[in-house]
Amino acid sequence: MNRMSWRYRLGMNLANVLAICFLILPLVPVVLGSLQSERTLQEDVWALLPAEYTLDNFRLILSGGTNKGQAFQGIDYLPNSVTWFRNAFLNSVLVASSVTVLTLVLATLTALTVTRLKLRWTGYLMNATVISRMVPLIVLMLPLFVVMRQIGLLNTLPGIIMAEVGLLLPYAIIILVPYFQAFPKELEESARLDGCTRLASYLRIVVPLSTPALAACGVIIFIISWHELMIPLIIASKPEFMTLPVVLAGLVSDQFVFFTVMMAICLIGLAPTMLLVLLLQKYLVKGLTAGAVKG
Repeated sequence: MNRMSWRYRLGMNLANVLAICFLILPLVPVVLGSLQSERTLQEDVWALLPAEYTLDNFRLILSGGTNKGQAFQGIDYLPNSVTWFRNAFLNSVLVASSVTVLTLVLATLTALTVTRLKLRWTGYLMNATVISRMVPLIVLMLPLFVVMRQIGLLNTLPGIIMAEVGLLLPYAIIILVPYFQAFPKELEESARLDGCTRLASYLRIVVPLSTPALAACGVIIFIISWHELMIPLIIASKPEFMTLPVVLAGLVSDQFVFFTVMMAICLIGLAPTMLLVLLLQKYLVKGLTAGAVKG
């Protein structure tokens, strides 16, 4: 029995290592590409390791195109996306944070309504939520553009935030409903007996005890919003309202494709989401599995 247990643990650990290596492997060429000059990359595309290492790609991006460094000496053409990077990064932070907070607030109230009020229309609401996610996003782009133009929210950050909240709200509801179905109703009823209103019991009882589920859902919503391309691309055409994925897509031009700069921007763009997952990893598994077994 002990021998079988030892072999089982070894096999599981080996499988975990292989899975992690499989997931991380695509990042290796991105890291190596971001640490070399475009000239070095183009001279030998088959080289596994760069002939020389440089941080000029990151200096160029973070300086908004003013600090070219040695790697970009003699290169007169640089895509506008490089100069827009810093503003786009701040826009992405603002949009993703706002979308996450608004989506969590609305999804929490909706999920509580669906699970606590046993009415016929709440079942219809849940069915409509699931069905809405079956519609491809590209189908909604033209109607979204027309609506945003009519209400004057084209080329505005509130327009992007509103559209992404509408896109991600069904996801959050689907995640939170199983959790609140398993949430003990007795705690809310005790608070009501002590004189709390529904809103007070929601703020003082439900929200504090739902931290793992809210954190897990918030991380998922933030990551999806951070990497969302279609909605900002359709709504924002002016550089001052572009987000990071739009700027990254703009690096592919008719004149030249700066692969090394693109890889450096990818790494910088991945940093906030990776940091968020690392900081809240203890809540992720707990929050996503909290509603798996109903108590």
